[in-house]
Amino acid sequence: MRVLGIDPGLRNLGWGVIEVSGTRIVHIANGICHSTPGTGDGDLAQRLCSLHSQLTEVLRTHAPDTAAVEHTFVNKDAVATLKLGQARGIALLVPAQFGLTVGEYAPNAVKKTVVGVGHAAKVQVDHMVRLHLPGVKIAGPDAADALAIAICHAHHCQSSGRLEAALRRAAG
Repeated sequence: MRVLGIDPGLRNLGWGVIEVSGTRIVHIANGICHSTPGTGDGDLAQRLCSLHSQLTEVLRTHAPDTAAVEHTFVNKDAVATLKLGQARGIALLVPAQFGLTVGEYAPNAVKKTVVGVGHAAKVQVDHMVRLHLPGVKIAGPDAADALAIAICHAHHCQSSGRLEAALRRAAG
């Protein structure tokens, strides 16, 4: 199973792809889709369009089977939160356009799964991603977060698969 993790951001949208086979997790690729602010009236629309086309290319290139996106946390700047939410919309839309199911995880759930602590620092997340994926070259903090999201989703998919199999055995 190939898993795409996405860390939404309007300026930097991190992505990471892993391959999962049983308990084995292998790094496939990671990177960051960038959009830079301009000065025109249609600036936000152009930035979202740029993120859409870049993320579409990631899915075309790496052909994931499933995807996961981190939930947006709300901060005190309502305008910034709204813009981040729009970037998150792109992160949800593109995998859906490829027919993928998309898991959604709170940042604390991702950290708890990957690090073991729900309030882990970014440095701890990066460190644990490197332990899970030995030798990985990470494009930046947003890509590290995206790989952590992919790892979290892989664990949840495996757990739900085991639960479904156990329920089928119990019923049969």
